[in-house]
Amino acid sequence: MQRVRYGMVGGGEGAFIGAVHRMAARQDDAWQLVCGAFSSSADKSRRSGAALGLPAQRCYDDFQQMMQREASLPAAERMQCVVIVTPNRTHLAIARAALANGFHVLSDKPATASLAECEQLEAVLRGSGLHYVLTHPYTAYPMIREARSRIARGELGTVRKVLVEYMQGWLAAPLEREGNKQAAWRVDPAQAGASCCMGDIGVHAFQLAEFVSGLAVQKLCADLHTVVAGRQLDDDGAVLLRFAGGASGVLMASQVCTGEENNLRLRIYGDRAGLDWHQMEPNSLWLKPIDAPAQLLRTGAVGTGAAAAAAQRTPAGHPEGYIEAFANLYREFAAQLQGGAVHTVPGIVDALRGMAFVETAVASSAAGNQWRELPHYS
Repeated sequence: MQRVRYGMVGGGEGAFIGAVHRMAARQDDAWQLVCGAFSSSADKSRRSGAALGLPAQRCYDDFQQMMQREASLPAAERMQCVVIVTPNRTHLAIARAALANGFHVLSDKPATASLAECEQLEAVLRGSGLHYVLTHPYTAYPMIREARSRIARGELGTVRKVLVEYMQGWLAAPLEREGNKQAAWRVDPAQAGASCCMGDIGVHAFQLAEFVSGLAVQKLCADLHTVVAGRQLDDDGAVLLRFAGGASGVLMASQVCTGEENNLRLRIYGDRAGLDWHQMEPNSLWLKPIDAPAQLLRTGAVGTGAAAAAAQRTPAGHPEGYIEAFANLYREFAAQLQGGAVHTVPGIVDALRGMAFVETAVASSAAGNQWRELPHYS
């Protein structure tokens, strides 16, 4: 497989997620970082690029300059894909510029700062002949793929209940007032959009529930809260879900659960069996049949299928986690760009549904916890 040449917008000095993307991209040697506009500060962008070993002429002052200059390079040299790792409010402008100049896009979630912006993005993408991927890395764990396959094969029977929760504690204190930039932009409506907690982690839980269950949420009822005084956006919430086919669900997301790290858990129950997966122990999946003892399934062990094996990187008993799952998305996107028929990478429909979830949850909560229909996208 020929390496995909990519440029990164954001992810410079002091950023967390940019480094995660670069580590994931390197794992399979299928991607090559060739340029970047790593910060809104031109000096910081150049320093960041130099630290990554890039030539000075390909460390750009801003993303507009990067798009223009890269597009003018010979086809064999220019970047092929733009990776977006900036605050939400900038996603649409960067993605539109990338598509206008003929570059594929891989973006952090949420896709944009609003659903209206996401619909604009979908309109630009449609007919462009280019590809768009949204990074929901939790979908790429081996045991998540195993769970999805078992549900698709009917092992759980008719799905009745979906419980998904994502608990963090890092925003339990007002870090945004202590100079923490990661906290500051997430609680700022001008940068994050309509939601902090639901837009940052609740949307991961929502997308994971739909991805694994194979069911679409049709309507929801949300109760969102701002726990830490002075914040303008939610940092905690719960959402009741109703899925197509009649299944019900509950989604809980919070960033103020003191002591929690990155506690994402998914449980799905049918009339024949249930499944239970916990991100803090990602190599394990519990299968709970109605007429037999619970069974612990493990990554790489006997009893798991081809979907899990395709996402597995190390022999059984060797822990795999977040970076490896992220790398699976990069590997699958590279295969898609080479003409492969890949159906597991989240794309523009996931982007639209995610933004619809966030805005519908915010509207439901603001209206006194009213049930609201979700717009349908497919």
